[in-house]
Amino acid sequence: MNIQQALDKLFSLHQFGIKLGLNKTIDLLNRIGNPQNKLKAIHVAGSNGKGSTSSFIASILMEAGFRVGLYTSPHLVKFNERIRVNGIEIPDGYVAVFMTELETYIEKNEPTFFELTTAMAFKYFSESDLDFAVIETGLGGRLDSTNTIIPMASVITNIGLEHTNVLGMNIPDIAYEKSCIIKKNRPVFIGNVLKDAEDVIIKKAGEMESDFHFLTEQITEYSDYLRLHLAKYDFNIYSTPLRGRYQLFNAALAVSVVDNLFLFEDSSFYRKGIANVKVNSCIQGRYEIINNNPTVIYDAAHNYEGLEVFLEEFKKEINNYDVKTVIFGCMKDKNYNAMLKLLDKYFDDIYVTTIEYERAMKIGELVEAAEVLGIKALPLDKPAELINNFIAIENNTCLVVLGSIYLLGDIKEKMEKLKRT
Repeated sequence: MNIQQALDKLFSLHQFGIKLGLNKTIDLLNRIGNPQNKLKAIHVAGSNGKGSTSSFIASILMEAGFRVGLYTSPHLVKFNERIRVNGIEIPDGYVAVFMTELETYIEKNEPTFFELTTAMAFKYFSESDLDFAVIETGLGGRLDSTNTIIPMASVITNIGLEHTNVLGMNIPDIAYEKSCIIKKNRPVFIGNVLKDAEDVIIKKAGEMESDFHFLTEQITEYSDYLRLHLAKYDFNIYSTPLRGRYQLFNAALAVSVVDNLFLFEDSSFYRKGIANVKVNSCIQGRYEIINNNPTVIYDAAHNYEGLEVFLEEFKKEINNYDVKTVIFGCMKDKNYNAMLKLLDKYFDDIYVTTIEYERAMKIGELVEAAEVLGIKALPLDKPAELINNFIAIENNTCLVVLGSIYLLGDIKEKMEKLKRT
């Protein structure tokens, strides 16, 4: 296979959907030599912030001189973005060879897209002379394909109502699913979680005889910065390249993890790791300002909690704009009714769109849901064209694109095609 044939085959596996369970992943990993057992990994789960926290951890370790693998999902534009070593994407050639070698196995066993991608990441990392790997879960934790590693430490950023059709209908159930990434005698680090989730995580940590560390017990919060109380000194975080106050907490959680594991005497690794997170991890879609005058913002607020934290930041500048417009799309398993109500409070015009993905809400479904709520939502088939036309007119308005990373990536890819035509 060449790279295009390999990617076509890989993406065709979406037809098998999401199949939670570890048996097929374990079988696949056995087939390729169990590369996960060779990794010194940090495992990150959470409803929001897990991609940012993973990126901060990887960036700090890189600044300390380590060779670091970073596995995140989904990608924005190019599949290779998911698997990086020191910020460099997995080569096309490796992807093509991996898929070619497993072609017969794939036909016979029908692994899912995520199972195969996870196995690819583990194999590539095991052959890349890494010091450490930072692994982000895909969905949940207990039955997620990444939960085949025995990490140095587990990280749970927060818990929200998401994927309720799969993970459970309440916070304790979802917290349990995510807490199952905690491994025997390995520490777990927890971000800002609700009391119901906290109780579940503490119980699971006790069962696994694992030390647990709550970020809320390590920080003092001030109006314009956070003070993180580390083992040997205090560390202040005033800002990060990823805009939004919530990113201070993601950065603090990352520092807490690394400090507990390594006890660096030199705090400059933390400072540089935070400052260079965009360069080191190539993270995108977090309050990302694409254009000024008029302002265009992309944000991967894929659930209600994510939308809330985005709006907390956006409200700081909302009065600067004469007109506020949003393009919104989401997955079927999100609380889209609550999200639409929240959007209606802050935006003058709401456009709804979709992507070609089995989990995505269709445009008509979002329009109908909005109508039931008494909200006017305008259907939008070609969001890239609307954005392109919007940018061409200089005025004091704002266009925000909100939704899953899948949506942002699809729009970014189409924007690039428009530039080339």
